[in-house]
Amino acid sequence: MTDFRVLIVGCGNMGASHAIAYSTISECQIVGLVAPTANKRHDLSVKLGNIPEYDDFYLALENTKPDIVCISSYSDTHAKYAIHAIKNGAHVFLEKPLATNIEDANEVFHTARKYNKKVVVGLILQHHPSWQKFVELSHSLGKPLVMRMNLNQQSTDQSWSRHKLAMNTLSPLVDCGVHYVDVMCQMTNARPISVYASGARISDEIDTKMYNYGCLQVRFDDDSVGWYEAAWGPMVSQSAHFVKDVMGPNGSVSIVPNPKTMADSADIHSHTATDAILLHKFNAANSSITHQIITMEDEPCHQELCNLEQIFLLRAIKEDLDLTKHLNDAIDCLKIVLAADESIKTNSVIKL
Repeated sequence: MTDFRVLIVGCGNMGASHAIAYSTISECQIVGLVAPTANKRHDLSVKLGNIPEYDDFYLALENTKPDIVCISSYSDTHAKYAIHAIKNGAHVFLEKPLATNIEDANEVFHTARKYNKKVVVGLILQHHPSWQKFVELSHSLGKPLVMRMNLNQQSTDQSWSRHKLAMNTLSPLVDCGVHYVDVMCQMTNARPISVYASGARISDEIDTKMYNYGCLQVRFDDDSVGWYEAAWGPMVSQSAHFVKDVMGPNGSVSIVPNPKTMADSADIHSHTATDAILLHKFNAANSSITHQIITMEDEPCHQELCNLEQIFLLRAIKEDLDLTKHLNDAIDCLKIVLAADESIKTNSVIKL
């Protein structure tokens, strides 16, 4: 018996992955696919068994009356679609970022509370065993922490077209940065207090007010600092596109990428694939140094992680989980990356 009617909004990479996830869950029935253009939407519909197609979100919501709305459309639609879905009786899965400004993000939060609906934001690394271990090991390093992370994508052809469309509404720092500053917040368990960022427009194919390379530094109230770098485009170097490590007084922890999946830095499957975790420990008492390689075998692939996200939403609905912290975390990491955007525009340190 089907318990949840699901409306899929957005049929790109992430929308398709989430739709496939719901198609594997017996208690869910996908009742509609929404996308403004027909090609990917129709291909996905056929793949999933001829799901009804819509080019208008509001009409689809009215016609299908879903229990869950899964939103993976362009970022500037996230908040307004989520709020409308909640007010019409649906729980929501919402791809990151939660919104393109903090006012809209707060409105999603308060609307969910008012209507007693669950909202889960697509911070996929929260469900990843390797990243959970990464955060856990960081807590053994002492304080302050120095966190270095990046995700530079040498995007070409369709990937570059997709990135150029995305940059009509948000920067690379905002789009991907929410994942990694969320990890930094988990590692420090401290309050972010300031952000400084710099950016560069290294392409004539994007709006003059947008940048396709950015780098931020966030400082926390425990003296920890985090660095994050992101770039999109065919001109981007792949020589150091995947850096994920953290250092503290007691040593360092680094994620070692899986070389089999690193050939295409714009491939979303490579963004979550790891091979091992390298733990370097330093004991100041006797000046000893030890190294340990922790192999992360049988970790979930990108599709399996998307499955886990939807399973978590269903659990939150059925068990009435309190998602207050989850949403506050999503808002906090959004504040940091939006402050980075503001820092680039004003060439100043932004206090949080």
